[in-house]
Amino acid sequence: MIGGGAAGFFAAITCAELAPAYSVVLLEKSGQWLSKVRISGGGRCNVTHACFDPKALSRCYPRGGKELIGPFHRFQPQDIIDWFAARGVSLKTESDGRMFPVTDSSQTIIDCLVGSAREAGVGLRTRHSVKAIHQVREEGFAITLTDANVIHCRRVLLATGGTRAGAGPRLVAGLGHSLQPAVPSLFTFHIELPWLQELAGISVESVGASIPKAKLTDQGALLITHWGVSGPVILRLSAWGARMLHSLDYRFSLRINWVPDWSAESLRSVLNERRRSMPNRKVVNSPIGSLPGRLWAALAQVSGIGRETRWASLSRKGQHRLVDQLMQMELPVDGKSLYKEEFVTCGGVTLKEVNFSTMESRLCPGLHFAGEILDIDGITGGFNFQSAWTTGYLAGCHLAQPF
Repeated sequence: MIGGGAAGFFAAITCAELAPAYSVVLLEKSGQWLSKVRISGGGRCNVTHACFDPKALSRCYPRGGKELIGPFHRFQPQDIIDWFAARGVSLKTESDGRMFPVTDSSQTIIDCLVGSAREAGVGLRTRHSVKAIHQVREEGFAITLTDANVIHCRRVLLATGGTRAGAGPRLVAGLGHSLQPAVPSLFTFHIELPWLQELAGISVESVGASIPKAKLTDQGALLITHWGVSGPVILRLSAWGARMLHSLDYRFSLRINWVPDWSAESLRSVLNERRRSMPNRKVVNSPIGSLPGRLWAALAQVSGIGRETRWASLSRKGQHRLVDQLMQMELPVDGKSLYKEEFVTCGGVTLKEVNFSTMESRLCPGLHFAGEILDIDGITGGFNFQSAWTTGYLAGCHLAQPF
């Protein structure tokens, strides 16, 4: 097993528990196991998502969803919940469906996985970097390490993570597989507008967000940051539009509807009522709906409404501009940032080259894949870990079969 992340660990544990007579060895190039598990969810580890219908779950994957429907029928969120519970680790569900250990510590998950691997007899080897893998017809595979040592094995699992960098792409290509180009999948949007950046820290419970050039639209929570915008709605757009936004060099127009549950007619009606009921009140001091006061004031000023303007003196033209800014504000995006420290890419091993019943290569018998090395990625919320658990489980089951 090559790669000491979530998928590699889960495959190794599954294989070792099902086939205790086999020698299962897990190689990790760095000095630390499960680095992405450690930082996930702000150090709490977003283990999975409380979505238990395989088809509904598959719709949370911009790439690989169709291929995962079958695997999710065999191993889905309830299965990983039960797996951890059987080992003394309870998970909790938050209001948005994300699931974390009740300890709110990723170390709980790390300790469970490492402990389970050791108990199952998995050989854990850190600082073992792989230089090349060669298929030997009668013996299986010869794995050459960067220190020139060679490990011989009957079967191999590649779970080296995203294919943007590292040895994974080279090893995959050397074994005859093709790769879909790796580009960022979860990222936030840079917007260089001083008035917006001054609102950093403000969150809005629900906005409509769209990228007309990419024909993408979504609705959800948005967070204004020092560099632009983030939050679930932005991260979902970044995932679904990963390749298109990359082709645009991350420069495009983001359209925001700050009041997505209102029609233009109902919005105009509310504004007209303000003119009648509070004529002497300043427009900037009377937000509508659940919009934060500072955001409302900024939107009014961007619409050309002065700080001293009162409802009674708001012109029809000014009201029209305000409606436009509230319902279809155009924000110029001119770059991206990673989502926290969690780097997720789309791209990886071409899916048609993999048997999703066993996670075995269709081109190189005995070679298996699991996790982010595949051209599979999910939206934020625990979905990427779930695909790692699922593909790792299926690979581990097949690796445990008799030779």
